[in-house]
Amino acid sequence: MSNPNYNMEQDNQKIFYSSYDSTLVFIVLFLIIVGFLAIFSAGAPKCIIQGAHSTFFVARQFIWFILGCIFMFGFSKFNYKALNKLSIPFAWLIIFLLFCVHVWGTTVNGATRWLTVGPIQFQPSEAAKLSVIMLLASAFSKDINLANKKMYKYYIPIVFMLGLIFKQPNLSMCMILAASSLYMYYAAGGSLKLIASMIGMGFFGLCFAIRSFQKQRVMIWLNPESDPYGAGYNIIQSMICFVAGGFFGEGYGNSIQKRGWLPEGHTDFIYAVWAEEFGFLGCLLIIGLFLAFLQRGLLISAKCEDVFGKLLSAGITVSICIQAYINISVASSMFPATGVPMPFISYGGTSLFITMCMIGILLNISKKRVRRFPNVQ
Repeated sequence: MSNPNYNMEQDNQKIFYSSYDSTLVFIVLFLIIVGFLAIFSAGAPKCIIQGAHSTFFVARQFIWFILGCIFMFGFSKFNYKALNKLSIPFAWLIIFLLFCVHVWGTTVNGATRWLTVGPIQFQPSEAAKLSVIMLLASAFSKDINLANKKMYKYYIPIVFMLGLIFKQPNLSMCMILAASSLYMYYAAGGSLKLIASMIGMGFFGLCFAIRSFQKQRVMIWLNPESDPYGAGYNIIQSMICFVAGGFFGEGYGNSIQKRGWLPEGHTDFIYAVWAEEFGFLGCLLIIGLFLAFLQRGLLISAKCEDVFGKLLSAGITVSICIQAYINISVASSMFPATGVPMPFISYGGTSLFITMCMIGILLNISKKRVRRFPNVQ
């Protein structure tokens, strides 16, 4: 006697878990290794000048790396679909932390972006990247109609986060969030005309919203020689790195600019130090690794049959690559100076930790597949 609840389609469709995307794992590990090499070379002189051991920055970065590995492994095993329900509570937690930054935050180089708890200093705006991606993946997997009032519960937290981050001030992070959001809307099937209009409105809004010191950054970027020993100093020293590196570079550890000439050589301008030591070929290596990462991430997104997972993986991939592009552009003077670290490579515990959490989610999505078996007669 046949079972009335039997569904042949369900019987023919079996879910299995494939292994992680091994190519993505290899690319990420290579980027992290390059990061440790670059941080040690670029940061050792500054450590010695400050009276610390030459491996101080590398040791602290390694601690965050171990913590990141634990969470990356956890997210790779955690069912990513559960993030759909956690997106709103997580967003309000990030908003609370961003608010705390304005009350108890630590100011560095004129920007208040960090919270300090004992020996730990972290940057909540880095976690905002993951939060915005989760919110938009949840919203767009249900409806891409931006006027749908039921979706406002996802959009309102994003507005709060952008406002609090802009006030730090951290315009570069706002740009990363905005660019990632536009791509996710496009990946969800959004209107290209609406995207173009939003880009246009965003550009004009940016022109009016830029503060006085950010206007100065743009003017100095266009003409750094107008203040060679002040605001234009970093840009000029960074350009010297690229010129000195040439095609093959000066060799690992042989950078001159990192020895007190180029400030923040282990963070914002680490790509310039790398260029001096490894030349044009070394620069191509890093660019090639991020392009390979972009290809693997978008391939994972394309193969995912779940809309939420598809948008989540696309957002994570593009967000990391946009941040890398901005850092490279700043170091090579293609973009005004910002405080954006290079993912995996620049010194910065919060950036490495959050990025590895995002990689864990991406690896989780990469191993989910659906295999269909033909009917057996």
